[in-house]
Amino acid sequence: RRQGEPPLENGFLPYLGCALKFGANPLEFLKEKQKKHGHIFTCHVAGKYIHFLTDPFSYHALMRQGKHLDWKKFHFATSAKAFGHGSIDPAEGNTTENFHQTFIRTLQGNALDALIEAMMENLQYVMLQSRAPKLQSNTWVTEGLYTFCCQVMFESGFLTLFGKEFSSNNDKNLSSKQETERAHILNALENFKEFDKIFPALVAGLPIHLFKSAHSAREKLGEALLHKNLLKRDNLSELVTLRMFLNDTLSTFDDMEKAKTHVAVLWASQANTIPATFWTLFYLLKSPEAMRAATKEVQSVLESAEESISLDGKHISLNRKQLDNMPILDSIIKEAMRLSSASMTFRVAKEDFTLHLENDFYNIRKDDIVALYPQLLHFDPEIYADPLTFKYDRFLNEKGEEKTDFYRNGRKLKYYYMPFGTGIAKCPGRLFAVHEIKQFLALVFSYFEIELVDSNVKCPSLDQSRAGLGILQPSNDIDFRYRLKC
Repeated sequence: RRQGEPPLENGFLPYLGCALKFGANPLEFLKEKQKKHGHIFTCHVAGKYIHFLTDPFSYHALMRQGKHLDWKKFHFATSAKAFGHGSIDPAEGNTTENFHQTFIRTLQGNALDALIEAMMENLQYVMLQSRAPKLQSNTWVTEGLYTFCCQVMFESGFLTLFGKEFSSNNDKNLSSKQETERAHILNALENFKEFDKIFPALVAGLPIHLFKSAHSAREKLGEALLHKNLLKRDNLSELVTLRMFLNDTLSTFDDMEKAKTHVAVLWASQANTIPATFWTLFYLLKSPEAMRAATKEVQSVLESAEESISLDGKHISLNRKQLDNMPILDSIIKEAMRLSSASMTFRVAKEDFTLHLENDFYNIRKDDIVALYPQLLHFDPEIYADPLTFKYDRFLNEKGEEKTDFYRNGRKLKYYYMPFGTGIAKCPGRLFAVHEIKQFLALVFSYFEIELVDSNVKCPSLDQSRAGLGILQPSNDIDFRYRLKC
């Protein structure tokens, strides 16, 4: 250590340092170090030095350091390692595309309206038509809740981003084509799950060749998303159409590398949305009060939109404005994500510099990482009373509108809820993700009666292997049952 640097935890293992302890339970590890060292400390983790900043009032100090800290470097390196394409850092010459701008342009603003409309259509197709053989009238279907969320969200999301293989204009063989298409997407889901299982290992730097079946799964996903295959599909989203164009005009990637940048888009669109959907529906099923409030809100929005629920093929349509007018659902989704999110915000030092915090300053070396771990914030009892309990109205004020006033030590917090990261690197797809979950819930409430098989079932624990990557998956599935409302 040099003078003026944060206190250091080197760990006992050469190279790995604190990696194993941190990996086993990041939240407990960081709490322990925070007690020992205060609000900033350095951990040696797998050859890297990471400065953890744990005081929420200092978060803005980090956001202001754009001159000294690079948010892209870590993301670019991680994407290339995990998905197997060449570097997407424009500085390295394979592409001149500004990826962040592409995502903001195609996942926000007017582009979001088209995505929401397509997702609404696809969710109903997947829930009702695609699952029709299971849904004989009045019979209960028992399934794993995570399995259900996984299949419905993956299939609907895939069709929304990557379009459909068939054209429905007067096609006599439409239903058999739809069956084939569905089989392809469910096959892609199996490959996605196989690859996703080892994603944390790839981010940690292990080569994919150590994982034969996951490597094969990633290659198959790449083959499905080759440009020549995407060109055979109707209704591609603007996101994918623009990415294909920019891949072809601004990059030197070969066909498979281009496809692997689409695998990255697929992963980013699903890996956190699926578990977030599961946790939201699980907590609703465990809380009759929350379920009543949510169902009532959905019914009221449907009534004011003059949408009636029928099973004769006429779809419900809710636009962005109507979905935005659901503060109770918003609060429920936020609370479920607060309880299950373990994302991490990383910045890499471009040079040696001095980080000025509220009451102190510290010297940071070039290439060191400065990190925030917002789960510390989300589980802080000073900010969230009884932080491990699901309270569906936690993010609502007295008027039943969005609550934005949260305090610590009597001081109002600017940063109190961060599952999507923060600052310039905030997840560009966050608005679409929340709208997708709202649409999913609105449709489940409209078309199905649902209940847990065991109403006393314990809440599954969080699978810590994905800590740092976003929403944690449940360590086990939960049985539930559903049937069509007659």
